[in-house]
Amino acid sequence: MKIALMHYHLKPGGVTTVIGQQVAALRRSCDVLVLTGEAPVGDLEADYALLPALAYDTVRKTDLNPLRVAGQIQDAIRTRWPGGCDLLHVHNPLLAKNRSLLEILRHLQADGLKLFLQIHDLAEDGRPNAFFDDPYPADCHYGVINSRDYAILLQAGLLKRGLHLLPNSVTPPAGPPSRQPRQPHGGVLYPIRAIRRKNVGEAILLSLFARPPTQLTVTLPPNSPADMQSYTDWKDHVRQNGLHVRFEAGLVDDYSRLVAEADYIITTSISEGFGFVFLEPWTASKPLWGRLLPAVCGDFMRQGIHLDHLYHRLAVPLSLFDHPAFQRQWCRAYSKAAACYGKTLPWSQIESRYSRIVADDSVDFGLLAEPFQREVIRAVQSDDHHRARMIDRNPHLDDFAGVTASRRCVMHNRRLVLAHYNQDTYHRRLLEIYSRVVNTPVHQKIDKPQVLDAFLTPEQFSLLKWSPYHG
Repeated sequence: MKIALMHYHLKPGGVTTVIGQQVAALRRSCDVLVLTGEAPVGDLEADYALLPALAYDTVRKTDLNPLRVAGQIQDAIRTRWPGGCDLLHVHNPLLAKNRSLLEILRHLQADGLKLFLQIHDLAEDGRPNAFFDDPYPADCHYGVINSRDYAILLQAGLLKRGLHLLPNSVTPPAGPPSRQPRQPHGGVLYPIRAIRRKNVGEAILLSLFARPPTQLTVTLPPNSPADMQSYTDWKDHVRQNGLHVRFEAGLVDDYSRLVAEADYIITTSISEGFGFVFLEPWTASKPLWGRLLPAVCGDFMRQGIHLDHLYHRLAVPLSLFDHPAFQRQWCRAYSKAAACYGKTLPWSQIESRYSRIVADDSVDFGLLAEPFQREVIRAVQSDDHHRARMIDRNPHLDDFAGVTASRRCVMHNRRLVLAHYNQDTYHRRLLEIYSRVVNTPVHQKIDKPQVLDAFLTPEQFSLLKWSPYHG
């Protein structure tokens, strides 16, 4: 088959990693061309065509003629294959990072090009600045990377024959570059780029309950300006309060060495698309502890992977922070978020939704904005009574990471991750989906308000994701 893959850019990151995995999986049986708005950083094991009109609006400053851009895409494809390609596989087209993209895709459909649109992120999931006002493309095939999004899009109008579940493959990390003695800064590793939704404050809070005291290591700083001030304030807080946290270790040390030296891996993220962090540690024979995200982890647990030792919620008594200020901020943010998607809610309804998240006189730590999180951390650090109250509400804190020590659990999970998320399985799934896209016409469309209703729920409404940072 002749497959064209398309994305806004090929900068290092989640979607680019997936594209690289797809190239590796497809090259054994397909001819592949990658269409991109920005040239790759590093090696890409496939030919690519650079089309600047596909880049983010913030990168490309000129206005577009969507019909002309559709022609440029067709020209690039026909330069490679005079007879055209079998299908165009487009990554993350429902994020309005390029406001002309939906119209470009409509022109390509009118030209007879078969589209497979793979969704990694939905704008309705806390990204109002990337929300398209226009209807999403109709009468083409869609793919998602988790069962949560699959169920949401089925409920929103897509058909089973036109919607495909395509979990990512998992590549075990490389081993340590050399056999060096274990370094003294092993401890707990949080292997992330410290953007706000990774919930770094919760990882810092958890580290206060480690016995014996151990260092928390965070690998990388954020890239985006929207996340940088929050990150800088966390670094200042750690320094001013004498906490055992090492930031930016991945800029100094080899990543594989950091993994090898860690006692275990931690995750406190409040939102993931696929959830590599729940799979990759096991392939490195490392235990994982922290916050479970049922919406994405359900797929893994149905494969038999043991994740029930992770917690769903970290309950914080309302008296440990400025609860009235949090209530005001949360309700204002909820109202504003709904308005960004064209939804107006009466204030009484917003307050009713707020009452659901504090029904037991506590709130999930992951819903708090950073200033409130810092209040909680200071309270726990300074007062043993508050520490005891946190353990009373969250008994797992009294055995911090102790449940991850089972070697049998680590080996069990490692075996299942490698069995279900390997490159051969991924290759087979891709080809099966492509065959259906090529051979099965579909007539379907997405009901966008239905998608929004699935995400705009109080239990998922974290200020870390839905509200701008206010230090």
